[in-house]
Amino acid sequence: MFTLTEDQIAIREMARDFANAEIAPHAVEWDEKKHFPVDTLRAAAALGMGGIYVQDDVGGSGLSRLDAALIFEALATGCPGTAAFLSIHNMATWMIDRFGDEDQRATWVPRLTAMEHIASYCLTEPGAGSDAAALKTKAVRDGDHYIVDGQKQFISGAGASDIYVVMVRTGGDGPKGISTLVIEAGTPGLSFGANEKKMGWNVQPTRAVILEGVRVPVQNRLGAEGDGFKIAMAGLDGGRLNIGACSLGGAQAALDKTLAYMRERKAFGQRLDAFQALQFRLADMATELEVARTFLWRAAAALDAKTPDATRLCAMAKRFATDAGFNVANEALQLHGGYGYLADYGVEKIVRDLRVHQILEGTNEIMRLIISRALIAQGN
Repeated sequence: MFTLTEDQIAIREMARDFANAEIAPHAVEWDEKKHFPVDTLRAAAALGMGGIYVQDDVGGSGLSRLDAALIFEALATGCPGTAAFLSIHNMATWMIDRFGDEDQRATWVPRLTAMEHIASYCLTEPGAGSDAAALKTKAVRDGDHYIVDGQKQFISGAGASDIYVVMVRTGGDGPKGISTLVIEAGTPGLSFGANEKKMGWNVQPTRAVILEGVRVPVQNRLGAEGDGFKIAMAGLDGGRLNIGACSLGGAQAALDKTLAYMRERKAFGQRLDAFQALQFRLADMATELEVARTFLWRAAAALDAKTPDATRLCAMAKRFATDAGFNVANEALQLHGGYGYLADYGVEKIVRDLRVHQILEGTNEIMRLIISRALIAQGN
């Protein structure tokens, strides 16, 4: 668990080289211009990163969750927001691969793994964020179709994506009344809100997904009616690992920038890295990242092995890694002094991008709820 194989090292280096060459040089400009780098995402997909843990018979790479964590951390050193969108696309694609029938897999997944088509994950609603089981988007059966009405909020890729994996209510209240539908762009009645003005993640569009009388074939449902909440949560286990990995990659880039800055910057006649007080802060930052990384790998291994505690461990890893990543990036900004606050150095962008990781894929408060409920259940 603590030593990577030669293949894993090669996978990580491939992703890091791609980040250094294709993402990092453009990250600040993409952020400023709110540019969604679709061509770059497709170039990543050409290297197998469009369906990392999707089965290879439909174009996926068939890799492990640990492999995915290595890839997303490496990509996020170039730009956390870009890597995080690729994580969301991978999560939605995997849900179709894992829970779809053979026709559904053959219809949608090959184009998604190649990123000829882009996927969005649609769970959150204006009135149902942390309490996802309270979602109101309604799908009423009408012969061979569902008629869908409702609204999804904070959807990454909305308006640009081709495929929307949407959680809808087909039954009564609570999680057992939820189903999952795949809705294609261009379906009549599907529209989008304005691109949200955000603190970070400016490289990816975020809009409301509006569904007004949208007719969706019943054959677009993943699994049985009532399976939707289970499917959504299964997707989030891996998504939480990925977003934790993105936090580590962004924070590692911020730490690397800080080390370089402190070697060059002088104060009171000495380089900054000669001051013991600052050395200790660097040591703490590096330690926090290493602890978070080690535990994230532990959780990824549990998810790969499908152990009973995998969901709890994924929640723990997401909570710890996203908190640690943001704290390290914020500390990096402080160590840059006034220069850290300038966009040119790229550190303030990392801080802005990583802040939302503590909120999405389930807030870190919800992670604590998942963890505590699992612990209490053990004693009953």
